[in-house]
Amino acid sequence: MNYATIKKFDIANGVGVRVSLFVSGCRHHCKGCFNPEQWSFDYGTPFTEETVEEIVSALDHEYITGLSLLGGEPMEPEHQEGLLHLVKTVKERLPQKTIWCYSGFSFENDLLPCKVGNPETLRALLSHIDVLVDGKFVEELKDPSLLFRGSANQNIIDVQKSLSAGTLVPLAGTWRRAMGSGDIHTD
Repeated sequence: MNYATIKKFDIANGVGVRVSLFVSGCRHHCKGCFNPEQWSFDYGTPFTEETVEEIVSALDHEYITGLSLLGGEPMEPEHQEGLLHLVKTVKERLPQKTIWCYSGFSFENDLLPCKVGNPETLRALLSHIDVLVDGKFVEELKDPSLLFRGSANQNIIDVQKSLSAGTLVPLAGTWRRAMGSGDIHTD
């Protein structure tokens, strides 16, 4: 697995100040994608144990709320083992940190029924993710007023409640963004 970049102070991809990992490789090729250079699985830097330690170290500050996984496409089969190791390590060493993931795959149609990659690995990966923003970016549904989503078709999902219910459960509630502006409405 390769990654394109690690942002250590990201406020755009989840609630609070986050560390964001952008993996390389995506087969969706959404029209209007903001990271088309990351479609290639060969783009960027190899993901190693040193990368895991760099991310955990960056997360280990009181002002950091959690980790966000983006891409490329984090849920591509080629990424699942490496990301599972990362999220397990984060949850073991920093259990108070939240993990968000952005995926073009549909939670209900692709991820919940484990149609992407190895079912056991995918189930384990999902079991460590708190929030998933799912759905391909659809340029015709682009809405800059949406927080944490690029297009209106995308869902913000409470993964753990969804896994328990066996169906998509939207993330409930309204929070203030870490910078003190704007509400996140997830209805």
